[in-house]
Order: sequence, then structure tokens, then C-alpha cells
Amino acid sequence: MIYFIGAGPGDPELLTLKGKRLLGECAVVIYAGSLVNPEVLRYAQPNAELHDSSRLHLGEIIHIMEEAHRRGHSVARLHSGDPSLYGALREQLEELRKRGIPFEIIPGVSSFQAAAARLKRELTVPGVTQTVILTRLGGKTPVPERESLRVLAQHRATMVIFLSVDRLKEVVEELSFSYPPETPVAILYRLGYPDEAVVQGALATIVERVGERRFHRQALIVVGDALEEGFLPSRLYDASFSHGFRKSS
Repeated sequence: MIYFIGAGPGDPELLTLKGKRLLGECAVVIYAGSLVNPEVLRYAQPNAELHDSSRLHLGEIIHIMEEAHRRGHSVARLHSGDPSLYGALREQLEELRKRGIPFEIIPGVSSFQAAAARLKRELTVPGVTQTVILTRLGGKTPVPERESLRVLAQHRATMVIFLSVDRLKEVVEELSFSYPPETPVAILYRLGYPDEAVVQGALATIVERVGERRFHRQALIVVGDALEEGFLPSRLYDASFSHGFRKSS
């Protein structure tokens, strides 16, 4: 079996129990060395065969999986965060399907969830926004025009922008067509690592606040009014609110 395991956003303790168990059962481990915290590898077997996929192309990765399967070994394929988000997952699955090699996907904690925890904020606030948009700027990987930041910003929802911090000025310009200049923004760099950094400000000031810091990779941009303080509480736990499990008092 090939297990695609979400290794989480950086903190090795955010690996799920299932992911940790399966990692320890696999004789072969393929990990994204440019993104996965090497501390996660301590949960692998001491004699596990390790491969850093940052140095490999797709054909080489699939060859390792195919050879391990032929030898009767299971493979742990470690992706950062959750494999379903920007994980270059689909092409690997298609190749395994062609070869009749079984696989499973083990969800992981995404960096956008770690960002909310680090900021101590709920991303969906009643009366403010009930929507979270996960997106990115177009680059080597294009983004459909209907999903451009300028178009998505019209919703004024909480937005989490991946893989774009090196073009922060452009991000701010695109968002400014719809978000007011006082909209809260947070930049979160290498969450869960010893050198993690968080910079907060407003849309109008965030570029200046980041200053000379070089956040090129492994950073998120979170924007939206949900980052503000002082909102009314949810009705869910209000004593006057009835639902299927509790009558109002």
C-alpha cells in the first residue's frame, strides 16, 4: 500500500495518530524535504529507506513506489500540511492507478488551520463571514481568471493566500479593489518551526510592516474582518437558543 500522509504544517506533534502509526509501519518513506520538517522522520522505522522527493521528478518517485510495491513493502509518502491542498497529488495518484497499485490518503493539519490557532482566531465569525477562501496568485502554475484575487476579493470573506508572499505588494494591490485599507492582515512564516514569525497589520500597512524580512516560502497571508476583535458571540451556546440537543432556558 502507498500511504499519502499529511505531515502537518511544521510542528511534528501535529502529525495525526493515524499518520504516525502508518509512518512507523512503512519500510520506505518518500518525503518532501523542502517542506516537511525532518523531525517528523523520527517516527519512521530506524532502518526505513528514506527518499527526499525535492530532488526527484515524478517518474523517479513513481519508480520508487513501484519497486517497493513489487518487493511487498508499504510506502509512506509524506506531504506537508494536508495532501489535498497544493500537494501535486493528482499526478501521483493517476500513475498509481495506471499501474494498479493501491493507495490511501491520510489527511493532515493544514497550515491555514495552524495559522488560525497561532492567531487565536476563528476564521468564520457569525454576522461577519461564514466563508473561508483558500487560494494563491498565479505564477508558474496558472490560476483561472475567474479565481483571480481581484475577483475573489469581492466576497470580502476570510481569505488565506498560499504560495504568494514573495509578491506581497501585488497581493495587496489586488485585494485593495474590494477590501478597505483598514482590513486586518497577518503574515505567518514557517509555523511550528523554531524560526517561525508572525507579522500583523492592516491592508494599507502590511507591506511596510514586513519591511526587509524575506518571506519567500512557507508563509501564508490571512486577510479579513474575522481577524478583528469584539464581535458578538455565536448563538450556539446562548442560553436563549434552542437546538436539537438543548432547550432554551
